[in-house]
Amino acid sequence: MHSTAEKFRDEASKKYGLDLEVQEFPEGTKTAEDAAEAVGCKLDQIVKSIVMKAGDELVVVLTGGGNRVSSSKLADHLDISEEKVGSADPGEVKKVTGWSIGGVPPFCHENSIEVLMDEKFLEFEEVWAAAGTPKAVFKMRPEKIQELSSAETADVFES
Repeated sequence: MHSTAEKFRDEASKKYGLDLEVQEFPEGTKTAEDAAEAVGCKLDQIVKSIVMKAGDELVVVLTGGGNRVSSSKLADHLDISEEKVGSADPGEVKKVTGWSIGGVPPFCHENSIEVLMDEKFLEFEEVWAAAGTPKAVFKMRPEKIQELSSAETADVFES
């Protein structure tokens, strides 16, 4: 197992008492489509952890594989101007979450960070999320992900 995926698994165990089964795919799961095909699930069961810049803060938005974050809806939700919302810089993502883009898990972040979640995940028995690298994923009940990440459900996605 890649050392970064192992780090995530160990942190989840230490911090939350979880015994996660991390699956790695040498060909990678760089896109949500790749991940859905690799694990054999629907595209909307793939949790994309999109890290957005919102003013001076970063926000993790957990969205289904087929969705895109709407800057205007996110700005409305956070009650800030749309000009202050955009994609986070990769260096900032790594510094704040402890993980690189493409491998950001929904929880076990280096620093406290707001997490928003698509409520559509709650329709599924299980969903799949990144486990520290673009080649590693784990499955979990969406309610558990919401609990561990302290995520608030929000409709901040393009229609």
